[in-house]
Amino acid sequence: ALPAVKETADLLTKEARGKGVEELIRRLIKRDHLIAKKRSRGVLLGTSRGKDIYLSPMETVLIAGSSGIGKSTLATALTERLVEKGLQFCIFDPEGDYDGLKGAVPLGNGSTAPNKEQLLELIDKPQTNVVVNGLALKVDERPDFFAELLPGLGNVRYRTARPHWLIIDEAHHLMPKRRGDTRSVLSIELPGTVLITVHPEATSTDALRLVTAVIALGPKAKGVIRTFCKETGLKAPKDMPLPKGDRVLFWRPHDGKKPFTVKAIEPDQSLKRHSRKYAEGELDEAGSFYFTGPRKAMNLRAHNLIIFAQMADGIDDKTWEYHLRAGDYSKWFRQQIRDKDLARETAEVEKDKTLPAEESRKLVIDAVRRRYTAPATAPQRN
Repeated sequence: ALPAVKETADLLTKEARGKGVEELIRRLIKRDHLIAKKRSRGVLLGTSRGKDIYLSPMETVLIAGSSGIGKSTLATALTERLVEKGLQFCIFDPEGDYDGLKGAVPLGNGSTAPNKEQLLELIDKPQTNVVVNGLALKVDERPDFFAELLPGLGNVRYRTARPHWLIIDEAHHLMPKRRGDTRSVLSIELPGTVLITVHPEATSTDALRLVTAVIALGPKAKGVIRTFCKETGLKAPKDMPLPKGDRVLFWRPHDGKKPFTVKAIEPDQSLKRHSRKYAEGELDEAGSFYFTGPRKAMNLRAHNLIIFAQMADGIDDKTWEYHLRAGDYSKWFRQQIRDKDLARETAEVEKDKTLPAEESRKLVIDAVRRRYTAPATAPQRN
């Protein structure tokens, strides 16, 4: 071949002509995913010390960190790189975080659960990426749903090597540690898979043991890696750097190298995530709001904003004002709902001690309903 052609090729055989073809065939049979260069076969994660860092198509990746720290944002950026490369992906999205993701077809919504047959039909088309929205499923229904889907999806991957990447958000919901049959629904490996969770300690140990790359985000990133090591029986690395700003902590636990920070890629699109989830979905017990009153005489759980507004409209004035003066409403909106504007507006109401209960209640409920509207759902009591 001409020198100019050799310079642009991803692979050069040692032999020429027929012998070169035979060499290529042998290499394809042995390790076909290593044929192309990293920039061609891998997915760009970011840069570290001027060097591009790629995720291998054979990798099982864990993305973990505190709530609201940017896990879904990073996953969104990765999907954009997959679209650029023409690689097919399927996202399991239990809480509607990827609603409106570009380059993907949604399956399921806040009121309709996704269908297994429809999913397999969609991914049979090589150019179709799918977001499987499980928002209509209750939290305790999600592991069974996922366990039923995974074998069929595994068969498709075995036959076609597609989808090239699986992205499993809220992995602790879909593959919980407490579930005993996770091993039976997992293949020996999970190549081209991303597990995303805020709770690695609550995620299936069998799944965690398949992880070949850890991406830890936020101020507790080092703790994420320590937790991962504790759960998998690995020795935690020492002297880990703390990622700051737009950097993440990256570690391949089996390559013998220390974790290092990476300036992660950012998405071009900005998704309006969570609005439907928080309005009409079912937050877990830790994320829900509880009306207890000053004497803790009640324990009314609001598992979304619609239920919160209904309960707020019906509770007595003493209970309403107890939580109002404690700043509980703005705290919940800020920390769990992650709506800074709603939290800020509510905090102003909480600070104004001249407002009667009826007026403060109306202001907060109106602030919620202006931003989040959904069909009414019966309140849940514990």
